[in-house]
Amino acid sequence: MLQHAEPAASAAQEAGHAASETFDAGTTIIGHVANSPIDHPLIQLPPVFGIDMSITKHVLMLWVAAAFLLIVTTAAVRRYVRSGTMVPKGPVMGLLEYVTVRIRDEIVEPNVGKKWVNTYTPLIMMFFLFIVTMNAIGLLPIFDILALLNHTVLHLPEDAFLTRLTHGGTTPTGNFNVTAALATISFFAIMIAGMRAHGFVGHWKNLVPHGVHPALWIILIPIEIMGMFVRPFALTMRLAANMTGGHIAVLAVLSMIFIMAESTRSAVVGLGMAVVSVPLAVGISVLEAVVVVPVQAFVFTLLTAVFVGMAIHAHH
Repeated sequence: MLQHAEPAASAAQEAGHAASETFDAGTTIIGHVANSPIDHPLIQLPPVFGIDMSITKHVLMLWVAAAFLLIVTTAAVRRYVRSGTMVPKGPVMGLLEYVTVRIRDEIVEPNVGKKWVNTYTPLIMMFFLFIVTMNAIGLLPIFDILALLNHTVLHLPEDAFLTRLTHGGTTPTGNFNVTAALATISFFAIMIAGMRAHGFVGHWKNLVPHGVHPALWIILIPIEIMGMFVRPFALTMRLAANMTGGHIAVLAVLSMIFIMAESTRSAVVGLGMAVVSVPLAVGISVLEAVVVVPVQAFVFTLLTAVFVGMAIHAHH
């Protein structure tokens, strides 16, 4: 009996080992869209006032986006100032002027009015450029190429910086912490705009529209206070969910190649699925680059301008 049990146990162990090496679509997709784990950050830093200040991949990508914007916009504007002409030269400055004018004239001014347009255009412009840059980072396959290079050529250990760098998602706006931070800035901008326009007391009095019977205050005031927090929550969820959903769609389509090849145990089926999946994934990626990336940045900035305008023009 023991002689028969040993081969059975060995076969079960081999089957379990083989099952563990099969393609796990869920783990692969989550690994691509999630941030690097906080317990294994890229750069370990000591906590400050109990807050872990270690650098994860999304924090690094935030710094990359900020540095890129700072360098590109500063260089373009300085070149424009030194030229001494009113007409911008070069594609970067031309694009920067076009985006700035469009945001000022079509987003900010219609919502906040001419009196406040120059006050809030820099904030709305910052939102748009920063979000577009962070959205676009996730479309560049730089880290996938580095991971492939490490897997095929370098073979670095798991604790190496490059190995940890290629783990986790590359789109910071797919992280709810990032979008919540941006929405928090928007939240305080709305509060400050209302207080600057109507004063501290006047801003909070505007929670209840003028002419409303006092008996309705007990209903309207809690609704308005809840609405103050629902707005940034909506900004947080919309941006992060749309950016995460786009990447999951691409990865899910590509995962069908390996799922079909393993389920049928046929390389021909996997190759046939690749003929269908790869063009579809490319199409989704192009759609995301052309539509999702700029539109999500536009929606965030537009809603922020609308909410700021509602705080300024509370009686309209």
